[in-house]
Amino acid sequence: MTRQLQDQSRPAASGTTKSLVIFLHGYGADGPDLLGLADPLSQHLPDTVFHAPNAPERSAANPMGYQWFAIPWMDGSSEDAANAGRLQAIEDLNAYIDDVMAAEGVTAAQTALVGFSQGTMMALHVAPRRAEPFACVVGFSGRLLDPESLAAETVSRPPILLIHGDADDVVPPQSLPEAGNALTEAGFDVFAHVMKGTGHGIAPDGLSVALSMLHDKLGYGDKDK
Repeated sequence: MTRQLQDQSRPAASGTTKSLVIFLHGYGADGPDLLGLADPLSQHLPDTVFHAPNAPERSAANPMGYQWFAIPWMDGSSEDAANAGRLQAIEDLNAYIDDVMAAEGVTAAQTALVGFSQGTMMALHVAPRRAEPFACVVGFSGRLLDPESLAAETVSRPPILLIHGDADDVVPPQSLPEAGNALTEAGFDVFAHVMKGTGHGIAPDGLSVALSMLHDKLGYGDKDK
């Protein structure tokens, strides 16, 4: 049985929704933590509606925030509990995505996932295993879960942009090439950007690269021709 995710959103600036961005926040944060990115992005993506759910569980490490699943070395949980929580969160997120796309009247091809840290882990796991490919996936400061099962379980291959700070002391910068190599070997088109001097966060240059990807893959580039 899936859990319903609490959702926050920003409407399309133009008043007409033609595409959707779903933000997936990191461990211990919440939907509004990333929804603020809609302000600078919507200026260039006027027909895009932005949604940002809270993860399904309260964070054990930060009771004010949420987690997609437990992290044993951070919150003292067991590996079994963490794995069970992750599997349940995957079901929850898939159901949420289906509901939001239906509510906004968009297809997977008009939808992008933008994740940060644990949200990136969720996006990179869920997107390849869905029947229809998303317009793109943008992953900040995350890593690829279960790379050994990716090729066998891949159903669709959206283009993927990986962005990471080279001074990240939470999720090692090496996670970017590790994910990129596994995704490339599984047949994905992968793009990457390293934010110089950036820790576990989103720098302006990283956001600019993400905007370019979203602008192109959500169809705005076609309007410029």
